[in-house]
Amino acid sequence: MSISPHDGAGYDELFDGDGGLREPWAELAQDFTDGGPDSVLRLQSRIRLLVDNHGITYNPLDGSDAPTASPRWEIDAVPLIVAAEEWEQLAAGFVQRSRLLDAVLADLYGPMTLVRSGAVPARTVFGHPGYVRAAHGITVPGRHQLFLHGLDVGRGADGTFHALRDHTQSPAGAGYAMADRRVIARAMPGIYETVGPRPLSSFAQSMRLAAIDAAPAGTEDPLVVVLSPRTRSEAAFDQAYLATVLGFPLVESADLVVRDGHVWMRSLGSLERVDVIVRRVDADLADPLDLRPGSRSGVVGLVEVLRRGGVTVVNTLGSGILENPALTRLLPDLCRRLLDEDLLLPSVPSFWGGDRSELSHILANASSMVLRAVHGGAPIVPAELRDAEREALLDRVRAEPERWVGQIVPDPSYAPAADRSGDVVSAPVGMRLFSVAQQVGFTPMAGGLGTSLVPGAERGDRRHAGAKDVWIRLAQRTASTDPGDGAERDGETLPTYAATTSDLMTSPRALTELFWMGRFAERAEGAARLMIAVGEKYRDYRLRPWLAGGGSLPILLNTVLRVADAGNHPEGLDLGADPGSDPVTDQRRVRTEFRSLTADPDRDGSLAHAVRGVEQAARAVRGQLSNDIWAVLSTVERALGQVTADTVDDGSALFEAQSAVLGGMLALSGIAAESLVRDTGWHVMDIGKRIERAATLIALVDSTLGRKTDPATERTVIESLLVATESSVVYRRRNSGIRPAAVAELLLFDVKNPRSLAFQLEALRTNLAALPDASGASRAERLAEDMVNTVRRVDPVRLESVDANGSRKELGELTTTMRALLSELSDVMLKGQLSLPGGTQPLWGSGTSWNTSPGGVPA
Repeated sequence: MSISPHDGAGYDELFDGDGGLREPWAELAQDFTDGGPDSVLRLQSRIRLLVDNHGITYNPLDGSDAPTASPRWEIDAVPLIVAAEEWEQLAAGFVQRSRLLDAVLADLYGPMTLVRSGAVPARTVFGHPGYVRAAHGITVPGRHQLFLHGLDVGRGADGTFHALRDHTQSPAGAGYAMADRRVIARAMPGIYETVGPRPLSSFAQSMRLAAIDAAPAGTEDPLVVVLSPRTRSEAAFDQAYLATVLGFPLVESADLVVRDGHVWMRSLGSLERVDVIVRRVDADLADPLDLRPGSRSGVVGLVEVLRRGGVTVVNTLGSGILENPALTRLLPDLCRRLLDEDLLLPSVPSFWGGDRSELSHILANASSMVLRAVHGGAPIVPAELRDAEREALLDRVRAEPERWVGQIVPDPSYAPAADRSGDVVSAPVGMRLFSVAQQVGFTPMAGGLGTSLVPGAERGDRRHAGAKDVWIRLAQRTASTDPGDGAERDGETLPTYAATTSDLMTSPRALTELFWMGRFAERAEGAARLMIAVGEKYRDYRLRPWLAGGGSLPILLNTVLRVADAGNHPEGLDLGADPGSDPVTDQRRVRTEFRSLTADPDRDGSLAHAVRGVEQAARAVRGQLSNDIWAVLSTVERALGQVTADTVDDGSALFEAQSAVLGGMLALSGIAAESLVRDTGWHVMDIGKRIERAATLIALVDSTLGRKTDPATERTVIESLLVATESSVVYRRRNSGIRPAAVAELLLFDVKNPRSLAFQLEALRTNLAALPDASGASRAERLAEDMVNTVRRVDPVRLESVDANGSRKELGELTTTMRALLSELSDVMLKGQLSLPGGTQPLWGSGTSWNTSPGGVPA
């Protein structure tokens, strides 16, 4: 690794003052050097692939509170290393700071002696949006009020660590830190084993146990959930991954309801009492009744349940007050007052505008400071503003001085980082640490979420910053992990927990996502099979439409559109090539449509649209799915992306993309069959799959066999139909010739054929009977029974009969009836059993007064 010492202000993590390598980096530098000049590029490629395979994304919000397209999470190939002795010093100061903030939080929402004595100015507390008056007097069971603490740290020019900013509202990044470690350990297993950083798995275990211990007194087998705003959060992945690692359900506001003085999680046919909520929603959004009206992320009545002690929320409502930068300057005095200790980890020098002398210092030295608004928002660097802009900012400070804090932020430390070209450069770095409260004190994560800012990116613009895995060296190298880590070193396997009944509870919202995941996956598989089958016939007959069977092209090409039901192809376009038409023109038309139906994610019925539906549904229920799913989806998305990238295509790229989608969906089906527990969610997902497969089959049969054609054409069409339904092999084994009645027998009525309509209907009956609210007489179950009986009454031979117009009338009547019944079943599921209850219900009172939703679920 060829990199020169950093030339300029700021601490150099890699080189000492004499230009020699610092001890923690020696082994890493050698490993990178031994890999050759292209080693970093190869490593970056592996990391990008693993990031995609793990589905790691960051979702910057646009101005409308909606996430943009999920960009790849960027991980720097070079980790940030901290020596063992440096970590001991840093961890001691960090844990002390967590203890201090915990004591401050307990006082501000309890006796308020700090405010009454003047140690903390009242304006600092009551003027800050993080102080939640409704939370005064609400306490977390146990010894600590601060559950999870995040802290951004940096180094001074002399190498000493200092605290930059505390995160106590709902600290983000712990999930990213653990996911980054998993990626880096797999991307560079040799280097990882050589350096041997301390594992992160024990922190996940500590956090899980701490959440369980936070349950109200007397609770047995507490149910803990992670409350997320999901689509309204930039860090949706962080929340979902953390919930998965902890083994707790990831829920949204619609999944929870307040009844009878408690919070309940909705599940199909029942409610489950929630004991602990790990909050990833801002405090002011947590309850639209007592806090911010109109919040879509909160639970109505949550504050009152907290007052009654019916549930615990961590981090507690109001913990955001500790993020007030005006408190930073008071911490040394508060540490001596509350802990009788000197503050070990110094903060950056801070000055509060509410103090006259400090205000004068801010105004006189603004050009060398960073200004932070007490009420939140991005930091402002006056030195980077134009003269008029800087003067306007200072006028705002003079007008409302108590709302501003000036901080002297030292130059960042510099460490090796890989830029986009594969070069290793010296770049500004930082890291965020995490600690969690336990009965014996606070436990820090032995690592954290690092960041690096490579040249070419604007300072402070996180969209151009790369995450760095933080490696804490062991004081003494051993072959085993630390006691109690519960993880293997190679690959940093995180702990897994046995699922309880509560772990398997699934809300109607999550069930709806699983239902659509099943439908979209089957839709993508069916469409890919059909396009591959039709594409083969198109290549056979496009230039030779006069051959026997050439008349199948108009039928097959329009079947693709009919099954996809895209509805947005150019008006009047007939994809069927007339024998006398220009084959080149036809080729362009067909290829344009096939390209759109393959790779256009905004076109209903396209493969890309269906794959995107699978991906979005999967992200919404990430905690209930196998991690292997993300590797499958990333492979499929890369193949579809290649079609878009190849502007000139002879058809091979389309075929490869369609094959990749088909292979990916088959892999997902295998994962669902072999890796997912047969709980309510699995049955609902399979119901979606069976409805979609049955509907696709009905559309295929109706489009291909609905009208009688000449024998050669009919034979060719049926051959493609059998290929598209993966039934050609079994058909040939059973039949010596092609007959519509024999095809109907196999595809519609054979209960032993997994691709037949009868098989799908039997699977629907089984799945519906397995749901918690099954009674044998529900509307959905009756519909499934009606469909089974309808199919049983049909004679396959009669479906061959043709009327005077050449139409197979009885076949058309059957497909029309089945299409209507399948559509009704889907509506019944979505509007009944999977719907969330509407209307206003009482928050308090006897459980016997609960109403029920149309699906029978207690509202």
